Amino acid sequence: MANENLVKEMAENAAKLANGYSNLVQVENVEVAATPKELVFRQEKVKLYRYTRETKATVKTPLLISYALVNRHDMLDLQPDRSLVRNLLGLGFDIYIIDWGYPTRADKHFSLDDYVNWFIDEMVDFIRRNNKVEKVNLMGICQGGTLSTIYSALHPEKIRNLVTLVTPIDFSTNDGLLFRWAKDMNIDRLVDTYGSVPGDFMNNGFALLKPMMKVNKFMGVVDTLQDKEKTMNFLRMEKWINDSPNQAGECFRQFLKDLYQENKLVKGELVVGGKKVNLENIMMPLLNIYAAEDHLVPPAATIPLNDHVGTKDKELYKFPGGHIGVFVGSRTQKELGPAIHKFLSNRD
Repeated sequence: MANENLVKEMAENAAKLANGYSNLVQVENVEVAATPKELVFRQEKVKLYRYTRETKATVKTPLLISYALVNRHDMLDLQPDRSLVRNLLGLGFDIYIIDWGYPTRADKHFSLDDYVNWFIDEMVDFIRRNNKVEKVNLMGICQGGTLSTIYSALHPEKIRNLVTLVTPIDFSTNDGLLFRWAKDMNIDRLVDTYGSVPGDFMNNGFALLKPMMKVNKFMGVVDTLQDKEKTMNFLRMEKWINDSPNQAGECFRQFLKDLYQENKLVKGELVVGGKKVNLENIMMPLLNIYAAEDHLVPPAATIPLNDHVGTKDKELYKFPGGHIGVFVGSRTQKELGPAIHKFLSNRD
């Protein structure tokens, strides 16, 4: 009887593999970030895109999105039915997004100052000129939120509203394994060896934070491949995960040493471009969004931002789920986009 069951199970698995392979070979192209957009400005390898609108924006102030330097902003537009960008466009925003590009060893000298006071500032000024406005709305995500927070503290006169999503601000916590590792990492040796830190190095580190997650994912891949739609969703996510840009060495060095290791931002000791970054200068309205089960940027690293800014018009928004679920979960489309729209449109 046991042998019969084993033979039956092997036959079923063989049929699943054959069907999965059939679905897989039919895939010609895995398309991500399909929402139409136009290149409107560039500085070195950094590009600024403006998303195409068929109708006039109903929110007057344009929205600039700054994603993390790690991985790509495609996560915000991974597939048409789960796209935060497409959602926000439908709610009436005029959206620009920064594409940080793919730094090479030749870009190792780019510093935190370059990213904040050159790249972001040039993008903000272009939008102000192009839209004939004095201020823009700035939405920063993960590390891009940290950069946006620093920028808003240094250039508050150019930002109307600040939105941060899953953004590390207080690096003193040990809730996440990433925060523990970073505190003991020899950053100088890493940067001096590589120049620009390889994306694969970063990706392998992220995978080690939850090793069983990767094992479980591939153990279930045979079942996933039985469904064409699930197969495409799986391939889109895999394409995004493996599209990992290098990190410009000097910016990586300062970000890890000054923030992860010395927590200078909340201490008021961070110096960027020769100026101290004072979070109390953030007097514009703030919407701070965190993910309750985030293992990459734990809530303890995000929530304290509201305690350090100068503005009294600030909201803290708790979103159930993890770091990635904030952008691709079905709940995101129903709740997060409308919450961002409500906050910004009320202050337009």
